[in-house]
Amino acid sequence: MQRRFLPDGFRFKLLSGSIHQMKSRMPVWAAAIAAMLAVLLGAAVGSAQVITIDTSGKGAVAGNGPIDRQYQQVQPTKVDLPKAPLDEKTRLELVRALQSEQGFAMRPFPRGHKGLTLEANGKLDPAGEAYLNMVIDEGLSAKPGSRVVITNIKIDHNKIVLDLNDGPDAKHRFLRHVQIGMGPEMGDPDIDPTLANQAGDPTGARLTLAFSGNVPAVTPAQVKALLAPLISFDVKTPIQAFTDTLPPILKDAILSHKVWVGMSTDMVLYAKGQPLTKSREMDGQMPIEIWIYGTAPEDVTFVRFNGNRVIRVEIAKVGEPLEIFTKDVVSGMMRSDGTTVMTAQTNTRVVKEGDVETDPDKQAPAPPPTLRAPGETLPQDSDKNSAGVMRPVQMPKPHSDDDQIGANPDEQSSTPAAKPAQPANGQQPAQQGSGQAAPANAQSPAGNGAQPQSAPAKTAPANSSQQPPASGSQQPPPSSNQLVGSTVQPN
Repeated sequence: MQRRFLPDGFRFKLLSGSIHQMKSRMPVWAAAIAAMLAVLLGAAVGSAQVITIDTSGKGAVAGNGPIDRQYQQVQPTKVDLPKAPLDEKTRLELVRALQSEQGFAMRPFPRGHKGLTLEANGKLDPAGEAYLNMVIDEGLSAKPGSRVVITNIKIDHNKIVLDLNDGPDAKHRFLRHVQIGMGPEMGDPDIDPTLANQAGDPTGARLTLAFSGNVPAVTPAQVKALLAPLISFDVKTPIQAFTDTLPPILKDAILSHKVWVGMSTDMVLYAKGQPLTKSREMDGQMPIEIWIYGTAPEDVTFVRFNGNRVIRVEIAKVGEPLEIFTKDVVSGMMRSDGTTVMTAQTNTRVVKEGDVETDPDKQAPAPPPTLRAPGETLPQDSDKNSAGVMRPVQMPKPHSDDDQIGANPDEQSSTPAAKPAQPANGQQPAQQGSGQAAPANAQSPAGNGAQPQSAPAKTAPANSSQQPPASGSQQPPPSSNQLVGSTVQPN
């Protein structure tokens, strides 16, 4: 609703008319002043500006530029129409055939009392930005590919009005606010307001098929052919009905179960179905939603959404590098300005992971893995705190019977310990732990009861060049009742 307001000069113009009526009763000087005043006020009225106020608060919705191809002008049909006017019998057949007929929407259908108007074998009104503005302003009743039902038919002298999905107007708009009855329930202020409007607001659409003259004697098949740019009455599956509204390249991609950057959520659902898992994250200040399809060892597809559009697709295959797609290839197909569309194959970026195969004749081998930062120098060999250069592993020496039990075998000398010296005359050394020592000449002491000497003589080793035992091996001292290398002399 628009209202125009004039400034206060309009009242001054009426006042100037009354001044002319009082000229005869005023003096000359007063008449001159009144005339000058009327001239000034007339100029003020002539220079006044008209102020326009938009009380709807909506204003312009869509700007200039390319729009979605779903809102562009339709291709006119070529249906041969009869010249005979519509009679009563044909009218009844037409209503009986089209009532409750179901079809699939080929274009977005807006709500609103006016709806869309399609000329027979002609153009669509509105189209372009006006069409988009109507959908944004009134709301969307049916998306492309959605099922619609003709719920009411009205035939006028030059048009056929079809209400889809119960139409855009509420039934009994006046009577539903009138209540007749008696008792305490009447006018109850505590009544739930939602119960008074259980049907809710209407969500249907309206389509008008206009003819240049009177409505001819068309058949139901001819009416369906005229409505083909907006409604398809063919028998098809929902995915076929949806893909028929898209470009052929995009249709083949969806039927091949492929996901491209720029697709909407509906396109992804028709191409891949419901995802196994969904997750929502924040990429900086941008909220994103990730849909995951497939499980290993099968191919796993990660689809990232921002709002209603795909902004990134990642495909992980077993034993192959990760494929990442970020180039929008669908928006160009959906625009009406003829933008060149790139194929999805030219938008592939390969990320190498895992074992990389190199040519030994042309490429150097990959460096070994390290925890050092780039540019960090290696430590010197004298640095004992670091690992340094790798050296051969030193294995421990084998344990021998001559080594002392409990001693470190690495600290023992490589030269074996010397054995005890043998006597010069071939006598055997005394056995350790025995109570008496064997005589050197194997002779028995005399029977006179002579006692042996208190200080026995020690026997020198036969080989004087023999080395002493190695350090660390200590021989136990002889016991007090042991005689080594002594001879018993008779009295």
